[in-house]
Parts: sequence; C-alpha cells; structure tokens
Amino acid sequence: MKSIKSFLTVAFIIISTFTYAQRPGGGQRGGHQGPPPIPNNQQIEKMVSNLADKISLTDEKETKILKLYQAHFKEVKAKISGNNRPKREDMEALDAALEKNVKNLLTDDQKVKYETYLKSQKKRLPPRRR
Repeated sequence: MKSIKSFLTVAFIIISTFTYAQRPGGGQRGGHQGPPPIPNNQQIEKMVSNLADKISLTDEKETKILKLYQAHFKEVKAKISGNNRPKREDMEALDAALEKNVKNLLTDDQKVKYETYLKSQKKRLPPRRR
C-alpha cells in the first residue's frame, strides 16, 4: 500500500512538472505572435534618417519620404486596431504601395540602393510562418 502511494505521488509530481513547464503561449515556438509593434514617430524619423544616409537622399526627398512613412504607419495602425485581424495580403499590399510611392521619388541610382536596403532589412527579420 505504501509503495502505491509513493508511486502515485512521484507520478503526480512528474505530470505536474511537465504540465507547468510549458513555454508561454502553449509551447509554441517563435516567441512573439502577431504583427510586429508599430514604430512611433521618433522611430520612424530614425528609420527614414538611416534610409536617407544609405541611399543619399536630399533633405527635400527625405522630408517627402518621412511623410510617406508616417502616413503608411498611421494606416497600418488603423488596420490593426480593434478586434479584426487584417489579412496578410492587405498588409503586404500596404507595404508594396509604400515601396512604390518611395521609388517614385527616387533617381535610378537611388532605386537600386533602395532595393538593396530593403533586402538587407528583410534579412534581419525572422522568417514568417504561413
């Protein structure tokens, strides 16, 4: 009888350990789930300033592109606020529209540098799960 109680106690401890030792989010890999956080105005300014340095923008073009980025992230914020989760295709379309609008302001040489910049930024991001 004593050995059965001991066995049940050990089994309960083992089961409890495995049950409560799961990762946050139910043991899913990848950490953060959902869309990335939206940058604030200061972060957007830093992002565009970095872009301006990389692709040699004039002050005038940097200001225009900053306005495009601010409008873009304002629209993204509106899409993801509330209870509805936007479709990936809609968000990708917003990104594509931003890229197109930025490219419309660039010279041919800057467009090449911009493409390189975008590729380097996408390499820094973790791969998306589908």
